[in-house]
Amino acid sequence: MHFYYLDEAGCTGEDLNNDQQPIFVLGGVSVRDEGWNKTQEEFATILSDYFNGNIPDNFELHAEELLSPNGDGPFQNHDREQRNQLTKKILSLLNTRNHDVHIFAIDKKKLANEVCFTNMNYNLKVPYLVSYDYLLTYINWFVKERLGRSARGMLIIDMKKEFLEDIEKITRFRRFEDTAAHRIKWIVEFSYPVDSKKNPMVQLSDLVVFCSKKFFEIEAGYRNSYPAEAKRFFAECFTLIDSRISKKTLVTRNGRNMEHFNSYLNAVQVKPSRQWKRKYGLV
Repeated sequence: MHFYYLDEAGCTGEDLNNDQQPIFVLGGVSVRDEGWNKTQEEFATILSDYFNGNIPDNFELHAEELLSPNGDGPFQNHDREQRNQLTKKILSLLNTRNHDVHIFAIDKKKLANEVCFTNMNYNLKVPYLVSYDYLLTYINWFVKERLGRSARGMLIIDMKKEFLEDIEKITRFRRFEDTAAHRIKWIVEFSYPVDSKKNPMVQLSDLVVFCSKKFFEIEAGYRNSYPAEAKRFFAECFTLIDSRISKKTLVTRNGRNMEHFNSYLNAVQVKPSRQWKRKYGLV
Protein backbone atom coordinates (compact mmCIF):
# COMPACT_ATOMS: atom_id res chain seq x y z
CA MET A 1 0.00 0.00 0.00
CA HIS A 2 1.21 3.51 -0.85
CA PHE A 3 -0.10 6.45 1.16
CA TYR A 4 -0.72 9.80 -0.58
CA TYR A 5 -1.03 12.84 1.65
CA LEU A 6 -3.01 15.91 0.60
CA ASP A 7 -2.60 19.32 2.20
CA GLU A 8 -3.34 22.81 0.88
CA ALA A 9 -1.89 26.31 0.88
CA GLY A 10 -3.50 29.58 -0.15
CA CYS A 11 -7.07 28.41 0.36
CA THR A 12 -9.66 31.22 0.30
CA GLY A 13 -12.67 29.16 -0.69
CA GLU A 14 -14.63 30.77 -3.53
CA ASP A 15 -12.81 34.11 -3.12
CA LEU A 16 -10.68 34.35 -6.26
CA ASN A 17 -9.66 38.00 -5.81
CA ASN A 18 -7.62 37.79 -2.63
CA ASP A 19 -4.45 39.79 -3.26
CA GLN A 20 -2.71 38.19 -0.28
CA GLN A 21 -3.33 34.66 -1.56
CA PRO A 22 -3.28 34.74 -5.39
CA ILE A 23 -2.11 31.13 -5.79
CA PHE A 24 -3.69 27.93 -4.48
CA VAL A 25 -1.75 24.66 -4.16
CA LEU A 26 -3.06 21.23 -3.21
CA GLY A 27 -0.75 18.28 -2.86
CA GLY A 28 1.77 16.48 -0.73
CA VAL A 29 4.07 13.51 -0.51
CA SER A 30 3.68 9.77 -0.77
CA VAL A 31 5.21 6.94 1.26
CA ARG A 32 5.28 3.16 1.06
CA ASP A 33 3.70 1.43 4.04
CA GLU A 34 7.06 -0.05 5.05
CA GLY A 35 8.90 3.29 4.70
CA TRP A 36 6.98 5.44 7.17
CA ASN A 37 8.98 4.65 10.33
CA LYS A 38 12.38 5.38 8.78
CA THR A 39 11.20 8.76 7.51
CA GLN A 40 9.78 9.57 10.94
CA GLU A 41 13.15 8.77 12.54
CA GLU A 42 15.13 10.94 10.13
CA PHE A 43 12.59 13.77 10.41
CA ALA A 44 12.91 13.68 14.21
CA THR A 45 16.72 13.65 14.00
CA ILE A 46 16.77 16.77 11.81
CA LEU A 47 14.50 18.60 14.25
CA SER A 48 16.45 17.40 17.29
CA ASP A 49 19.68 18.69 15.75
CA TYR A 50 18.08 22.06 15.06
CA PHE A 51 16.78 22.41 18.64
CA ASN A 52 20.02 21.05 20.16
CA GLY A 53 18.31 17.93 21.45
CA ASN A 54 15.40 19.79 23.06
CA ILE A 55 12.43 19.69 20.71
CA PRO A 56 9.64 21.79 22.33
CA ASP A 57 6.81 19.91 24.01
CA ASN A 58 3.86 19.15 21.71
CA PHE A 59 5.92 20.39 18.76
CA GLU A 60 4.31 20.37 15.32
CA LEU A 61 6.04 21.78 12.25
CA HIS A 62 3.97 24.48 10.55
CA ALA A 63 5.57 25.93 7.42
CA GLU A 64 3.97 29.32 7.98
CA GLU A 65 5.56 29.60 11.44
CA LEU A 66 8.92 28.33 10.21
CA LEU A 67 9.10 30.69 7.24
CA SER A 68 7.36 33.82 8.47
CA PRO A 69 9.65 36.89 8.32
CA ASN A 70 10.68 36.75 11.99
CA GLY A 71 9.59 33.21 12.79
CA ASP A 72 6.47 32.37 14.80
CA GLY A 73 5.55 29.82 17.43
CA PRO A 74 8.56 27.66 18.33
CA PHE A 75 10.62 29.53 15.71
CA GLN A 76 9.91 33.05 16.98
CA ASN A 77 12.95 35.32 16.54
CA HIS A 78 15.13 32.45 15.29
CA ASP A 79 17.81 33.40 12.78
CA ARG A 80 16.35 33.40 9.26
CA GLU A 81 19.30 31.63 7.64
CA GLN A 82 19.13 28.83 10.20
CA ARG A 83 15.42 28.41 9.52
CA ASN A 84 16.09 28.37 5.78
CA GLN A 85 18.70 25.66 6.23
CA LEU A 86 16.28 23.61 8.34
CA THR A 87 13.68 23.93 5.59
CA LYS A 88 16.07 22.59 2.95
CA LYS A 89 17.25 19.75 5.19
CA ILE A 90 13.67 18.62 5.72
CA LEU A 91 12.84 18.89 2.01
CA SER A 92 15.98 16.88 1.24
CA LEU A 93 14.18 13.91 2.82
CA LEU A 94 12.16 13.75 -0.39
CA ASN A 95 15.26 12.55 -2.23
CA THR A 96 17.05 10.60 0.49
CA ARG A 97 13.86 8.70 1.34
CA ASN A 98 12.56 8.50 -2.26
CA HIS A 99 9.24 10.18 -1.54
CA ASP A 100 7.28 11.21 -4.60
CA VAL A 101 5.46 14.55 -4.74
CA HIS A 102 2.05 15.30 -6.25
CA ILE A 103 0.87 18.91 -6.49
CA PHE A 104 -1.52 21.00 -8.51
CA ALA A 105 -1.30 24.81 -8.43
CA ILE A 106 -3.95 27.26 -9.64
CA ASP A 107 -3.73 30.96 -10.44
CA LYS A 108 -7.00 32.24 -8.99
CA LYS A 109 -7.31 35.17 -11.39
CA LYS A 110 -7.03 32.81 -14.33
CA LEU A 111 -9.62 30.54 -12.76
CA ALA A 112 -11.97 33.51 -12.33
CA ASN A 113 -11.68 34.49 -16.00
CA GLU A 114 -11.52 31.09 -17.68
CA VAL A 115 -14.63 29.35 -19.04
CA CYS A 116 -15.00 25.57 -19.05
CA PHE A 117 -17.33 24.13 -21.67
CA THR A 118 -17.76 20.84 -19.82
CA ASN A 119 -20.12 20.49 -16.88
CA MET A 120 -18.80 18.71 -13.78
CA ASN A 121 -20.59 17.67 -10.59
CA TYR A 122 -18.94 20.44 -8.55
CA ASN A 123 -18.23 24.16 -8.72
CA LEU A 124 -15.40 24.71 -11.21
CA LYS A 125 -14.61 28.08 -9.63
CA VAL A 126 -13.43 26.55 -6.35
CA PRO A 127 -9.66 25.87 -6.55
CA TYR A 128 -9.71 23.16 -3.90
CA LEU A 129 -12.31 21.07 -5.75
CA VAL A 130 -10.72 21.47 -9.16
CA SER A 131 -7.33 20.48 -7.75
CA TYR A 132 -8.74 17.53 -5.79
CA ASP A 133 -10.47 16.15 -8.86
CA TYR A 134 -7.27 16.46 -10.90
CA LEU A 135 -5.07 14.85 -8.24
CA LEU A 136 -7.38 11.84 -8.19
CA THR A 137 -6.55 11.48 -11.88
CA TYR A 138 -2.83 12.00 -11.33
CA ILE A 139 -2.44 9.64 -8.36
CA ASN A 140 -4.53 6.93 -10.01
CA TRP A 141 -2.31 7.23 -13.12
CA PHE A 142 0.86 7.17 -11.02
CA VAL A 143 -0.08 4.04 -9.07
CA LYS A 144 -1.15 2.21 -12.22
CA GLU A 145 1.67 3.26 -14.54
CA ARG A 146 4.65 3.68 -12.20
CA LEU A 147 4.09 1.26 -9.34
CA GLY A 148 2.69 -1.83 -11.05
CA ARG A 149 -0.60 -3.68 -11.24
CA SER A 150 -0.40 -5.08 -7.70
CA ALA A 151 0.10 -1.64 -6.10
CA ARG A 152 -2.74 0.32 -4.55
CA GLY A 153 -3.02 3.85 -3.17
CA MET A 154 -4.67 5.35 -0.11
CA LEU A 155 -5.40 9.09 0.19
CA ILE A 156 -4.82 10.79 3.55
CA ILE A 157 -6.65 14.11 3.33
CA ASP A 158 -6.23 17.12 5.60
CA MET A 159 -9.93 17.59 6.25
CA LYS A 160 -11.52 20.87 5.15
CA LYS A 161 -15.00 20.79 6.64
CA GLU A 162 -16.40 23.31 4.19
CA PHE A 163 -15.53 21.00 1.28
CA LEU A 164 -16.29 17.66 2.90
CA GLU A 165 -19.61 17.07 1.13
CA ASP A 166 -18.15 17.99 -2.26
CA ILE A 167 -15.05 15.85 -1.69
CA GLU A 168 -17.22 12.86 -0.92
CA LYS A 169 -19.40 13.55 -3.96
CA ILE A 170 -16.41 13.83 -6.30
CA THR A 171 -14.83 10.71 -4.81
CA ARG A 172 -18.03 8.68 -5.14
CA PHE A 173 -18.51 9.75 -8.77
CA ARG A 174 -14.91 9.05 -9.78
CA ARG A 175 -14.93 5.62 -8.13
CA PHE A 176 -18.41 4.29 -8.85
CA GLU A 177 -20.48 6.49 -11.15
CA ASP A 178 -18.12 7.63 -13.91
CA THR A 179 -17.90 5.71 -17.18
CA ALA A 180 -16.47 2.30 -16.27
CA ALA A 181 -13.32 2.80 -18.34
CA HIS A 182 -12.50 6.05 -16.53
CA ARG A 183 -13.19 5.13 -12.92
CA ILE A 184 -10.55 5.50 -10.22
CA LYS A 185 -9.48 1.90 -9.59
CA TRP A 186 -6.01 2.10 -8.10
CA ILE A 187 -6.95 4.35 -5.20
CA VAL A 188 -8.81 2.03 -2.88
CA GLU A 189 -9.13 3.91 0.41
CA PHE A 190 -9.66 7.47 1.65
CA SER A 191 -8.94 8.67 5.18
CA TYR A 192 -8.13 11.68 7.36
CA PRO A 193 -5.01 12.06 9.56
CA VAL A 194 -5.75 11.26 13.19
CA ASP A 195 -3.03 13.45 14.72
CA SER A 196 -0.71 15.55 12.60
CA LYS A 197 1.66 16.00 15.60
CA LYS A 198 2.47 12.30 15.34
CA ASN A 199 2.63 12.18 11.57
CA PRO A 200 5.68 13.74 9.89
CA MET A 201 4.21 13.05 6.45
CA VAL A 202 1.43 15.53 7.14
CA GLN A 203 3.97 18.10 8.31
CA LEU A 204 6.26 17.42 5.35
CA SER A 205 3.32 17.80 2.97
CA ASP A 206 2.48 21.14 4.59
CA LEU A 207 6.04 22.33 3.92
CA VAL A 208 5.95 21.10 0.31
CA VAL A 209 2.73 22.91 -0.60
CA PHE A 210 3.70 26.09 1.27
CA CYS A 211 7.09 26.38 -0.45
CA SER A 212 5.52 25.53 -3.82
CA LYS A 213 2.92 28.26 -3.33
CA LYS A 214 5.59 30.84 -2.54
CA PHE A 215 7.64 29.83 -5.56
CA PHE A 216 4.64 29.96 -7.90
CA GLU A 217 3.64 33.38 -6.55
CA ILE A 218 7.13 34.59 -7.47
CA GLU A 219 7.01 32.91 -10.88
CA ALA A 220 3.57 34.36 -11.67
CA GLY A 221 4.76 37.89 -10.91
CA TYR A 222 2.86 38.40 -7.66
CA ARG A 223 5.96 38.81 -5.48
CA ASN A 224 8.19 41.12 -7.50
CA SER A 225 8.95 43.07 -4.32
CA TYR A 226 10.68 40.08 -2.72
CA PRO A 227 14.46 40.52 -2.44
CA ALA A 228 16.61 38.42 -4.75
CA GLU A 229 17.80 36.17 -1.91
CA ALA A 230 14.20 35.29 -0.98
CA LYS A 231 13.35 34.45 -4.58
CA ARG A 232 16.43 32.26 -4.84
CA PHE A 233 15.64 30.49 -1.56
CA PHE A 234 12.14 29.47 -2.66
CA ALA A 235 13.55 28.45 -6.05
CA GLU A 236 16.06 26.23 -4.21
CA CYS A 237 13.20 24.72 -2.20
CA PHE A 238 11.20 24.07 -5.35
CA THR A 239 14.21 22.40 -6.97
CA LEU A 240 14.08 19.77 -4.21
CA ILE A 241 10.32 19.41 -4.68
CA ASP A 242 10.33 19.38 -8.48
CA SER A 243 12.92 16.59 -8.60
CA ARG A 244 10.36 14.26 -7.01
CA ILE A 245 7.44 15.08 -9.34
CA SER A 246 7.15 12.19 -11.73
CA LYS A 247 5.17 13.83 -14.55
CA LYS A 248 5.50 17.54 -15.28
CA THR A 249 2.73 17.72 -17.90
CA LEU A 250 -0.97 17.16 -17.26
CA VAL A 251 -2.37 13.68 -17.02
CA THR A 252 -5.33 14.16 -19.34
CA ARG A 253 -8.72 12.54 -19.01
CA ASN A 254 -10.39 10.79 -21.89
CA GLY A 255 -14.09 10.68 -22.52
CA ARG A 256 -16.94 12.78 -23.84
CA ASN A 257 -16.16 16.52 -23.73
CA MET A 258 -13.12 15.89 -21.54
CA GLU A 259 -10.91 17.74 -24.02
CA HIS A 260 -12.60 20.96 -22.82
CA PHE A 261 -11.88 20.08 -19.20
CA ASN A 262 -8.25 19.26 -20.01
CA SER A 263 -7.91 22.65 -21.72
CA TYR A 264 -9.47 24.34 -18.68
CA LEU A 265 -6.95 22.72 -16.33
CA ASN A 266 -4.07 23.65 -18.59
CA ALA A 267 -5.25 27.28 -18.73
CA VAL A 268 -5.58 27.79 -14.96
CA GLN A 269 -2.59 25.76 -13.80
CA VAL A 270 0.54 27.56 -12.60
CA LYS A 271 3.75 26.10 -14.03
CA PRO A 272 7.39 27.12 -13.77
CA SER A 273 8.72 29.28 -16.59
CA ARG A 274 11.14 27.80 -19.09
CA GLN A 275 14.71 27.68 -17.85
CA TRP A 276 13.53 28.76 -14.41
CA LYS A 277 16.60 27.28 -12.75
CA ARG A 278 18.87 29.44 -14.86
CA LYS A 279 16.79 32.51 -14.00
CA TYR A 280 17.50 32.01 -10.28
CA GLY A 281 21.17 31.09 -10.78
CA LEU A 282 20.70 27.42 -9.90
CA VAL A 283 22.56 26.03 -12.93
